[in-house]
Amino acid sequence: MTTLDPKTALIVIDLQKGIVPLPNAPPMDSVVKHTRTLLDVFRGHGLPVVLVNVAGGAPGRTEQPRGHREFPVGWTDLIPELNRQAQDHVVTKHTPGAFTNTGLEAYLKALAVTQVVIVGVATSNGVEVTARQAYELGFNVMLATDAMADPNADAHAWSVTRVFPRIGETGTTQAIIDLLQRSA
Repeated sequence: MTTLDPKTALIVIDLQKGIVPLPNAPPMDSVVKHTRTLLDVFRGHGLPVVLVNVAGGAPGRTEQPRGHREFPVGWTDLIPELNRQAQDHVVTKHTPGAFTNTGLEAYLKALAVTQVVIVGVATSNGVEVTARQAYELGFNVMLATDAMADPNADAHAWSVTRVFPRIGETGTTQAIIDLLQRSA
């Protein structure tokens, strides 16, 4: 990792009540702990925080069967460990990527954000698609690899080692915090 831009936003993907209890690699307790640490630091520096949940899926056909699209009450609620604050921006998406039809790009650009740090679940889906979209929209992308998980350990490893280095920079939560402290 090289640097954090002065206007960097943290984007937290799909850490919600219906997803966090599902089996993931690495275990979600460490992902939630690292995410909470980043949230506290970003908020402490007055930097934008975006909390994203998913409440549906893209309408196209797929080979892999998809589950129902009617979610039980509370399934889309953000987990309380995120300690949602009034100044946090919340995005509800209906596709894997947080930028599709959500107004997220306009929100970030209105704040003059030039870089995003992305964390959450699933590494190979919501996190990766959002990172690809951010990169394509011209944002500098940083991914906290110890603050993300995937139901498939191989898919997680592929995204972290093969995909992310091509669209951004990767590092640990502590390395990101160290960069932020140096740039403050």
